[in-house]
Amino acid sequence: MSQPSTSHRPNIIIIGATSAMAEQCARIWVSRQACNLLLIGRNTEALSSIKADLQVRSPESVIDVQMSAMEYAEEIQALTEQALTDRQPDTVLIAHGTLPDQQQCQDDIKQAEQAVRINGLSPVLLAEAFIKQMLENNKGTLAVIGSVAGDRGRKSNYVYGAAKGLVTRYLEGLQHRLAGSHVSVVIIKPGPTDTPMTAHLKAAGQKMATSQAVAADIVSAIDHKKPVCYTPGKWALIMLVIRNLPRFIFNKMDI
Repeated sequence: MSQPSTSHRPNIIIIGATSAMAEQCARIWVSRQACNLLLIGRNTEALSSIKADLQVRSPESVIDVQMSAMEYAEEIQALTEQALTDRQPDTVLIAHGTLPDQQQCQDDIKQAEQAVRINGLSPVLLAEAFIKQMLENNKGTLAVIGSVAGDRGRKSNYVYGAAKGLVTRYLEGLQHRLAGSHVSVVIIKPGPTDTPMTAHLKAAGQKMATSQAVAADIVSAIDHKKPVCYTPGKWALIMLVIRNLPRFIFNKMDI
């Protein structure tokens, strides 16, 4: 029996596919139609588990996995070359990252270096590597998960915020560069979200959005090629206020 054609299916690459938000995005995509999915991450066992779950949800989808540390330029170059072999992505979602402890980053500059590299430099290099091929194809949407933490430096998380601020500024410049092309760039800025990475914050009583709700916002933003997506939407207003607070007021706040 011949296999069903996969040529008309969306080709989606998810980097950091084991993150809770990315996994929920993948579930939404395969629930809508069969997809050609490439899941890239650092944990082979977790990738295999997610692939198995998605395959049950969408037996017609073609799902591949690829393992990479994706921290340094050489790793990112190799990852990109392998991922783009015989693929022309319609969507690339860059979702990997960590939530570093601010105090540890202050106490140990090696921790700070790793936090900035994983959360800032790595997503930027990944985006630059993938956008080259997307421009050659003259199509596609690149979406990168940043954070509201990148909108203004705050004492509670300024190393992480600096990394995410780098991502935001880079993507803004990339959007400017690609204006008028058929390639779109979407900046995703989630607020605190209920994921394994934020379990300690939830335990401390902080209110969190669900990863399912945030993923729905991400997929919608990609569908509509929205330049910037705050999720939940209330964070657009919250961060507007925080960005514009006078310094003498801001410096008195414990945030």
